Amino acid sequence: MVSSMLTRVDPFTFVDDVFRSFRPLFDDRPSVGFVPAVETHRDGDDLVVSVDLPGIDPAKDIDVELNGNVLTVSGERRSERDSDGFREVRYGKFSRSVTVPSDVNADSISAEYDAGVLTVRVAGAYTSVAPTKIKVLNRGSKAELEG
Repeated sequence: MVSSMLTRVDPFTFVDDVFRSFRPLFDDRPSVGFVPAVETHRDGDDLVVSVDLPGIDPAKDIDVELNGNVLTVSGERRSERDSDGFREVRYGKFSRSVTVPSDVNADSISAEYDAGVLTVRVAGAYTSVAPTKIKVLNRGSKAELEG
């Protein structure tokens, strides 16, 4: 007579055990901190820099600095709880820099945080910058080779 033995498995405990068994593989990897997305665009004569910073307290966790012609947004995204569980949200210190025209001064820069986005406006960044059209030569064209 063959006896069969069934074991009841709690799926939640099983999944947790699987994650625990793989944790040592990931604990030794280099940690990649939080890297916010940055978008820059021209608005008239102003340079506008938008930085995605959801879940950050702007009063204590964001710094905006101008050093020469480099505008830097830095800070830290902090976790509000310690957790041993699975986490896709990145935390940690960050720093993103954008080069601005050399004649920009700190008085022309304003920063505003709204709905998780930091918007830095550099007023008049493009006032003295006039685009110059550059002629493109086509060395491979048949007409130019014959003429």
